[in-house]
Amino acid sequence: MYYIGIDLGTSAVKLLLMEESGKICNIVSREYPLFFPHPGWSEQKPEDWFAQSMEGMKELTKDIDRSQVAGIGFGGQMHGLVTLDKDDNVIRPAILWNDGRTGEETEYLNTVIGKEKLSEYTANIAFAGFTAPKILWMQKNEPENFKKVVKIMLPKDYLAYRLSGSFCTDVSDASGMLLLDVKNRCWSKEMLDICKITEEQLPKLYESWEVVGTLKPEIAKELEFSENVKVVAGAGDNAAAAVGTGTVGDGQCNISLGTSGTVFISSKNFGVDENNALHSFCHADGSYHLMGCMLSAAS
Repeated sequence: MYYIGIDLGTSAVKLLLMEESGKICNIVSREYPLFFPHPGWSEQKPEDWFAQSMEGMKELTKDIDRSQVAGIGFGGQMHGLVTLDKDDNVIRPAILWNDGRTGEETEYLNTVIGKEKLSEYTANIAFAGFTAPKILWMQKNEPENFKKVVKIMLPKDYLAYRLSGSFCTDVSDASGMLLLDVKNRCWSKEMLDICKITEEQLPKLYESWEVVGTLKPEIAKELEFSENVKVVAGAGDNAAAAVGTGTVGDGQCNISLGTSGTVFISSKNFGVDENNALHSFCHADGSYHLMGCMLSAAS
């Protein structure tokens, strides 16, 4: 059996094919454009992610018996706002993690709602890159678009939805939305009220390793895969990388230097830094982690 890992990055989607033993058989990377329509803005087209992932999977599996592919999982860029209408069309380009337009909304959340309340509801305070400020920005600046929103999702979860039809996310990625009650691994009713959205507009929550569905028949046919291929929830990029580096369980740490830079500490128990200087998120291993992040690092 073969398994496919899809890492939805900011500059490219990277795909990996491996055997059950863990032996890596092939790696493929496919780029897509990044758009900066105004200073400080950063956007991508979710349709580009899907198109390049599909072409990438075809290239990745061209030399194997495709009927032996058994599962697909995801890692990916966090915090991005993807919105779909009632017909599952993308309403506007995705607003990415490194987009800086939400200064006013972030200030509103941290000062008017207040950092203490935010920390109580989500274990975190607001940052411009998080998803909730983007939702507030869209409400204020694109009200006609906001009225059309039926589904709100994160970047990698758009791929899962297109491949399987499952409207899903995992708790590690959802932690970075400022909409999740991290301690209890459920959506925060208070934050949904603040953002004027409903739980029906948000994906069903899973742990990272859980199966969310199988391939749609038309997708399986195009890829020449079995319709029984399992689609797994996956994880936010930092939590996925932490599993890969063995930063799981209690008290492990890694430092990651890429476009952004992170210090990641795994913990068996939920905890919040008293100054909220660290993100407190769910981990992909079923527990929790603390993370310090800067948006400009090794680049």
